[in-house]
Amino acid sequence: MTRSPRRIGRRQFVKTLGAAVAAPLFMPRGTVGQSSRPAPSERTTIGLIGPGKVGTTYHLKTLLTFPDVQVTAVCDVDTTRRLHARHTVEQAYGGKTDYRGCAAYGDFRELLARRDIDAVVIATPDHWHAPLIIAACKAGKDIYCEKPLTLTIGEARRCIEAVRKHQRVMQTGSQQRSSVFGQFRFACELVRSGRLGKITRVTVGVGVSSKWCDLPAEEPEPGLDWDMWLGPAPMRPYNSILSPRGVHKHFPNWRLYREYSGGDMTDMGAHHFDIAQWALGMDGTGPVRIIPPEDPKADRGVQFVYANGVVMEHGGPNGCVFHGESGKLHVDRGVLASEPESIIKTPIGKDEVHLYESPGHHRDWLDCIKSRKRPVADVEIGARSVTVCHLGNLAYWYRRTLQWDPEKWQFVGDAEANTWLDRPHRDPWRLPEA
Repeated sequence: MTRSPRRIGRRQFVKTLGAAVAAPLFMPRGTVGQSSRPAPSERTTIGLIGPGKVGTTYHLKTLLTFPDVQVTAVCDVDTTRRLHARHTVEQAYGGKTDYRGCAAYGDFRELLARRDIDAVVIATPDHWHAPLIIAACKAGKDIYCEKPLTLTIGEARRCIEAVRKHQRVMQTGSQQRSSVFGQFRFACELVRSGRLGKITRVTVGVGVSSKWCDLPAEEPEPGLDWDMWLGPAPMRPYNSILSPRGVHKHFPNWRLYREYSGGDMTDMGAHHFDIAQWALGMDGTGPVRIIPPEDPKADRGVQFVYANGVVMEHGGPNGCVFHGESGKLHVDRGVLASEPESIIKTPIGKDEVHLYESPGHHRDWLDCIKSRKRPVADVEIGARSVTVCHLGNLAYWYRRTLQWDPEKWQFVGDAEANTWLDRPHRDPWRLPEA
């Protein structure tokens, strides 16, 4: 009888996975006491652009634990969030004899102009990612940018070009590759090592695409530069669903609207399609054919066909399910299950595939800034993964089969489809030359 993969508790999951990979659970190497802080000249100085929900409660909270980091500046178009982030930094560093304060900017260009800032973390809405990445590259900063990496396929390619041209170290925020439990890496190693036999099918369970924004106008939030929030997106009236008033504890729903995001297809999709790409060994390429579902109203069911014949489908249980000739494996946050069960109970052997083992997503980025090596979710990895998501969205939006050339970054024999690779950017926020 076929059993569904079961969701297990945190303690049991750690125990099970620990036995499988024969490695201890670790904490990021930033949790050392602040008393052991290196000299200021030996710290990586960082500016945070976009201290909203994720920027503050995840990025800032994590960065402030690293003794070899100095958060030097924050930038947000909302005055309340900007000052809240600065206060958070000042509280963390207050009392340190070498602390010189944290600057707060409303315009990212002022932050990027500072020569004493080594790197930036970008945690803005998606439509701002590419302009900021390219500007940061030109300013000589290393970059950590939240996923999904870009709003369009054209932007994804431009970001790779900028990072490579300016020789920057860039981490995409696909932190499942650095999961503290290691289940995603372990699952990919199992697939790549042939434990399931030849892979025939993969399902990726995430939510649906976005729609055009139809929100009513509201009175603008005092202290918010709404024109700057919109940036390259079309001009429209303020609505608090897009930019919640003041400091908020929820994830804003700008993700639902096409002007700013590709919906859950690119949001959680940038996590789970990324893991599917990693497991299939497709980090430097992508599918060659994208097929929409037969039902014109269906919001799941797009198929991605790879050159080796593997078919990946949008739908199914949350996370990724890999179907092979010798078994099946399901991985998600808090889930690792296989049929037969022996697949996940046998550790990866010495002669099997061992993938990049990250010490933590931020820590990996910081270490790579020093070594100048590429991190676990380098810019091309992030660009390729989000491109899969964008290809799926285009198939839903236009309801036709697409032939994709991942090497040339264009549709094959389809001039109209190639006009969908990018969108106009509102002046003065056209993408700068790399």
